Amino acid sequence: MLRPIMFVGTASDVGKSVITAGFCRIFRQDGYRPAPFKAQNMSLNSYATPEGLEIGRAQAMQAEAAGVPCHVDMNPVLLKPTSDQASQVVLNGQPIGTQSAYEYFRENDRHELFVAATQAFDRLAARFSPVVLEGAGSISELNLKRRDITNLRMARHAGAATYLIADIDRGGVFGSVYGTLALLEPEEKACIKGILINKFRGDARLFADGRQQLEALTGVPVVGVLPYFRDIFLEEEDSVALARKQRGTGPASRVQVAVVLLGRMSNFTDFDVLGHDPRVHLFYTHDASEITEADIIILPGSKNTIDDLITLKNSGLAAAIVQAHRAGKTVVGICGGYQMLGRSVEDPAGMESHVAATAGLGLLPVRTVLQGTKTTEQRRFAFRDQASADCQGYEIHMGTTTTDGPAQPVATLANGTPDGYFAGPSCWGTYLHGILDNPVVVDQLLAPYAKAVTSAPFDFAAFKDEQFNRLAALIRENVDMPQIYAALQP
Repeated sequence: MLRPIMFVGTASDVGKSVITAGFCRIFRQDGYRPAPFKAQNMSLNSYATPEGLEIGRAQAMQAEAAGVPCHVDMNPVLLKPTSDQASQVVLNGQPIGTQSAYEYFRENDRHELFVAATQAFDRLAARFSPVVLEGAGSISELNLKRRDITNLRMARHAGAATYLIADIDRGGVFGSVYGTLALLEPEEKACIKGILINKFRGDARLFADGRQQLEALTGVPVVGVLPYFRDIFLEEEDSVALARKQRGTGPASRVQVAVVLLGRMSNFTDFDVLGHDPRVHLFYTHDASEITEADIIILPGSKNTIDDLITLKNSGLAAAIVQAHRAGKTVVGICGGYQMLGRSVEDPAGMESHVAATAGLGLLPVRTVLQGTKTTEQRRFAFRDQASADCQGYEIHMGTTTTDGPAQPVATLANGTPDGYFAGPSCWGTYLHGILDNPVVVDQLLAPYAKAVTSAPFDFAAFKDEQFNRLAALIRENVDMPQIYAALQP
């Protein structure tokens, strides 16, 4: 048995999720049974557990690195922003309502959530060793710290050996590390066993003096300097990563696939497989002229379908998508994008929007009514005319979609339920996230474009496993693993 380990940050997006995944794979390789844990996650990328509950997609990815099924105890609190001021709160895998930031950060609410988070951790720690915890944002936000349920308060409950991650590529690494640690209370700083410098460009030997200076300033050892890398690909946690996504069309030898950027876009990990498929050039856009240049246009999921749909119409993107379809381009909608392709989306109870109803793009003969019940299920399914349900995906959505006329499903679930609407190879919609992770679906999607057959089908599952192994090897090469293991002894 090993004691828990935790990775916290000087700021958001310093690499905590990726490093947590890497250590999950290392502990698995070394014969332990690790599991990830993040008390509270804020993200529109989520996943359905085998039990039909909802967690952050990052923890599902980390569980995959650990080689264990994901479970709701790995992420007991999930915040899914519905606007700039409010989020849907998901507790132990189920939505409990939408709250403004002010309401959410009231002390009494946070106490109840912290109790739920510690209970989830305790259940997880009874089944796995070591639990690999991830913090959120900065650990030194003084105005939030007394209500914190994610960072050092959780580290103290878990008894976790805690490591502070700093992103040197941003600049100011000495100030961010020193300032972060200087703002901690003595009992908080006692949790910190080491510092990890992330995203170092160049020869790490040039930072040798920097390591010594940081250690002298803080009294905390620098246990590793991880290089900046571009050739290891893992799922990214939240919308911060969208700013780095590829824009604009690419080589004419590849199929041009455009994902429409939405204001409340969810589960953009649905398209990772296309981003790595050698037959495809994937790009993200909110430019109507780029839509017309794509071969395939995908409308992704949304946490606020009506508001995002209205924005599409007001910006001219909706008209561009319809015109592209008329010109023979392929248009696909996933989850909220599927709802947008229909004739109308209605929200009579105000579940997501203040607008009660709006017309859709009218490319599919379906109508959606948003309701309070949330569907969160892993699914096995048969795609189109397959004889058996050998594909996998998951559903996370609010609302019911009905068809005007005979059903023409995209998929048939293992229980016999139809999913989505297939108007033909050039236009279809589905509720199934992860549908593109199935090679048969991608091959049929690309089939109308002759250039798509110039490369072999892409094995995404093998690709992801290779990335976890490469990340683990990189961490081993650049981190003092004996120090890590010494700190984890019970």
